[in-house]
Amino acid sequence: MKNIKKYLFMLLAVAAVGLTVQAWGSVSAQQDGTVAVTPATEQTVDEDIHIGESLLNFVQSMGFTGLVQDWRFIVMLVIACTLLYLAIVKQYEPLLLLPIAFGMILTNLPGAGMYHSELFAGGHVHWQGFDSLAGLVDYLYLGVKLGIYPCLIFVGVGAMTDFGPLIANPKSLLLGAAAQLGIFATYLGATALGFTPAEAASTGIIGGADGPTAIYLTSKLAPHLLGPIAVAAYSYMALVPVIQPPIMKALTTKEERKIVMKQLRPVSKTEKILFPIVLTIIISLLLPSAAPLIGSLMLGNLMKECGVVERLSKTVQNELMNIVTIFLGISVGATATADAFLNWQTLGILVLGVVAFGLGTAGGVILAKIINIFSKEKINPLIGSAGVSAVPMAARVSQKVGQAENPANFLLMHAMGPNVAGVIGSAVAAGILLSFLG
Repeated sequence: MKNIKKYLFMLLAVAAVGLTVQAWGSVSAQQDGTVAVTPATEQTVDEDIHIGESLLNFVQSMGFTGLVQDWRFIVMLVIACTLLYLAIVKQYEPLLLLPIAFGMILTNLPGAGMYHSELFAGGHVHWQGFDSLAGLVDYLYLGVKLGIYPCLIFVGVGAMTDFGPLIANPKSLLLGAAAQLGIFATYLGATALGFTPAEAASTGIIGGADGPTAIYLTSKLAPHLLGPIAVAAYSYMALVPVIQPPIMKALTTKEERKIVMKQLRPVSKTEKILFPIVLTIIISLLLPSAAPLIGSLMLGNLMKECGVVERLSKTVQNELMNIVTIFLGISVGATATADAFLNWQTLGILVLGVVAFGLGTAGGVILAKIINIFSKEKINPLIGSAGVSAVPMAARVSQKVGQAENPANFLLMHAMGPNVAGVIGSAVAAGILLSFLG
């Protein structure tokens, strides 16, 4: 109690000295060690003007002033908060939608200077003024611009993926390829609507339902569209259980949905080890532009299957994957500035994204029906919808829709074949588009 009284007395003494100086003038130290007090009446008017200008500059630098001057910032903050609601409350792709939404908040806070799109204008990094102008997110965005984050995520995805169902049923690869119909059909449609080829390709890749691939391709071809395309890609991935079932039911009959498939054969460890090695070599030789994504995916899978680098496999599945996901989400969200997001082109991207996703779903189902015409062992067409690479949500939707018609039917493992084939297919599709347009 005594110490408290002592501190209070010291504070009162300091305050009293301050008030006295303010009343009598300003204090200045002299060369001879003495202290001189200049009366307040002798201070110039210029100091009062200087204080007024400082206060005005302070008010103008406040973010609230920017919100008042440009209503678009308010709209973007509302959109970002809506995405946060979907991620937290509805749990729609929360691992990426949450950091993306928060990145949108950071970039749309006037005056915060977290991200400067002009440093990356024209698809290039402008290093000349980078150090003097760059904010925190600008440095993080380099990982997107240089194609680092998507490839690292693919390493983690590969380490968490079991290609056994695909190896056991090679027909699944065809279904995964057919599901890429949405990418190329939407590319042609977007081009016809006035999009540049690069913009059309970046929009079409949404149909692959593969967020990292969409980000990788867009960062190379149309970086100014990265924000809208990333938001569309991950939003539609989260809405797989809503978008796919009506399309699946419309293209199949009850009898087709009741088809029971035979149990898959066991896949040996040797097959699982050779698969990523052989596939990497073949695809990289045929399509070098797809090598970064395919190579990263298969490296992670080889770590998982070989059994001799368990520590590395666990690292890329957990720590590395989580860190890169945070950086990627914030960086991509930061590109969703008011100028880049609030325009008619963004609305077109959102509409075309749904079309691409729907066509991809339909492509896999239709090819499965065609295969059944020529095959003795029937395929349940529902597994074709899993050819979009939303792993494992699309496979679970196939299982759910099939079991609704036949409770004894278990399609999950059969659907995982086209599902993981879709991951490969979307990366190959991105490589093809890069080869032609990059």
